[in-house]
Formats: sequence, C-alpha cells, structure tokens
Amino acid sequence: MSLITDEIRAAASEMYRGDHICQEKSKFLLTEMGLPNGLLPLRDIIEVGYIKDTGFVWLIQKNKCDHRFEKIGRPVQYGAEVTAYVEQKRIKKLTGVKAKEMLMWLTICDIYINDPPTGKITFKSPTGLSRSFPVDSFVIEDGSAAIKPEPVKEV
Repeated sequence: MSLITDEIRAAASEMYRGDHICQEKSKFLLTEMGLPNGLLPLRDIIEVGYIKDTGFVWLIQKNKCDHRFEKIGRPVQYGAEVTAYVEQKRIKKLTGVKAKEMLMWLTICDIYINDPPTGKITFKSPTGLSRSFPVDSFVIEDGSAAIKPEPVKEV
C-alpha cells in the first residue's frame, strides 16, 4: 500500500513521471540540498514528487532494487517507494532504505553532512547506530547537460 495519497500529490510543488526525467530531477534535488547526487541510485523510477513547503519528497520505482556502493563496499536496498524530508545537507525521516552492516540489514532514517564540513556523510539508523563515510563515495560524475522541463501537476 502506497504512502503517497492523492492529497499528497495535489500538494506537490513539483511532480515528474518517467524514468529519465525522474533520474535527473532526483539528482538535481540532492545537489540543490548540498548532498551527493548518487545517494539514491534507483532504477525504473515511475514518479518523483516534492513539496517545497515541508521538504517532503517521494520516489516510486517499479520494483525494489539493490545497489552496491563500490567505494565503501556496502550493499543497500531501496524499496519500491522511498520517502523523506530534505533540507540543506540533511535527509530526515527516510523510509524505504536499508544498508547491510556485517550480517544485518539496518533501516536508514537519517543522512547528514557534518557542519562544519569534514568531508564525511553520516547515515543513522532508528536504533541510534550510525556510520560515516567520505562524501565523494556517493558522487556520480555526469557529463550530460541538465534539462529543466516543466513539472507535471495532476488534477
């Protein structure tokens, strides 16, 4: 069952459909918030939405997916629906993301870049466990020009 209701979609400042544009917009939003653009390497994204007033963002993909961040040697699972509240250098109340630590999958609920800058990004679980890694480990080098299409608003 989806957490994203018609009321939430109606409140969206921006909403996009289709994998190509959703990939672009999710990376753009992360970059605008001062976060590395490779934090959400989702596949076959159906919809991305953002409510600017509250910072609420959602990403819906066809199926859950697994990704391995090679630079840190960690596997991460992304659910079919990922939601969060974003603000400068921080993602709060994250849902739909789990990281493997030793033999356990831990839910990730908070991601932030330290201030003052240390070059590290910290991932926190609801249990209070946290782990920091170099920010550069989550940056995707992309040489393509940014396209800024108009948002699709559902009625």
